[in-house]
Amino acid sequence: MIAKLLFEATLDTLYMSFVSTFLAFIIGLVLAIILVITSKNGLKPNRAIYNSLDIIVNTLRSFPFIILIIVLFPFTKFIVGTSIGTTAAIVPLTIGSAPFIARLIENAMNEVDSGIIEAALSYGATKTQIIFKVIFVEALPSIINAITLTLIVVVGFTAMAGAVGGGGLGDVAMRYGFQRFRPDIMAYTVIILIIMVQIIQSSGNLLYKIVKK
Repeated sequence: MIAKLLFEATLDTLYMSFVSTFLAFIIGLVLAIILVITSKNGLKPNRAIYNSLDIIVNTLRSFPFIILIIVLFPFTKFIVGTSIGTTAAIVPLTIGSAPFIARLIENAMNEVDSGIIEAALSYGATKTQIIFKVIFVEALPSIINAITLTLIVVVGFTAMAGAVGGGGLGDVAMRYGFQRFRPDIMAYTVIILIIMVQIIQSSGNLLYKIVKK
């Protein structure tokens, strides 16, 4: 009974974590590219767009995740038809982590040597080519680190989502461990989460080394 419960909760946590991280990466990548392009030293500087987007990203990053989940209940229900459950939890998880990964990707892209960009421009490369074939490629190892870090953060967020009906290991820890006074179940969920994080970090480190070569 307990083993089955923990197994299903682990699958729910992985489902929420990987789907929301993937969606957050797509959104974050778009935001990061716009920030890099419109920055003061970007390919197409635009102070109004950069400052507006910068404020939005910083504002969303400053929201405590547990509050963000509650605030987004109406929006989540509008998107998926319900505000509770694993699928519903993906909405706030994505919105909460997208600004975080956007800033990490932006920093990774800004670290690309300007000399490489200038060389590409001198060879007649278009702005699109410079973004995707120069900056993105050069920043890829750091972007992989950003994705790994974001995925680990999202795993932690799922535990908080479980406290308000999001499902997964956090839900099991709250309902069966805390409310029913079962410290053994609490311990099992913590151990599973630790193992999960270790595997994610090790996989990310390995992928980083492969891409870095």
